[in-house]
Amino acid sequence: MIELRDLRDEDEAILFQWRSEPEVDRWMSDAELPSREAHAAWFNALRTDPDLRGWMITRAGAPMGLITLSGLSSHHRRASLHWFLGSAEARGRGVGRAAQVLGLDLAFGELGLHKVFAEVMADNDAALKAQSAAGFRREGYLRGHVLKGGEARDVVLLGILASEWAELREGARRALSDANLIAA
Repeated sequence: MIELRDLRDEDEAILFQWRSEPEVDRWMSDAELPSREAHAAWFNALRTDPDLRGWMITRAGAPMGLITLSGLSSHHRRASLHWFLGSAEARGRGVGRAAQVLGLDLAFGELGLHKVFAEVMADNDAALKAQSAAGFRREGYLRGHVLKGGEARDVVLLGILASEWAELREGARRALSDANLIAA
């Protein structure tokens, strides 16, 4: 089963390891791989800053990736969702789609947000497919929005409202439960 769990001290090292892998880094919108020290500071902020929340994506208890929400302090009750699958064995198996659904449940349920949005590299077909399957809608296309390896890359802006999630939630959870990806 795919689950989201709170971050633990030992997660920082595996997240840095994953973040250092070319297959993960190629989809990250930040320009450079952070130093070990910068990554540790980011991880600490992720666990202590009230504007941020993060969860480890797990399958059968084993770490598979990370999902985060940022901008939680906004009076607009919206946040930016970020995620990646670090474990190669998780990719292409519905883990990303399940993580999206579980993350949206937390965002709109526990956190009471009105909107969740995301920026995805325009050529990241797997992420776009996973987020579309979870109910995200395309809201915009940002040309040359990020620099990666010195090259300007396009980004797709996606979003989902709490009211849209309320209509989609039961069906999305049932489909994942029927596929034995999440608990009913």
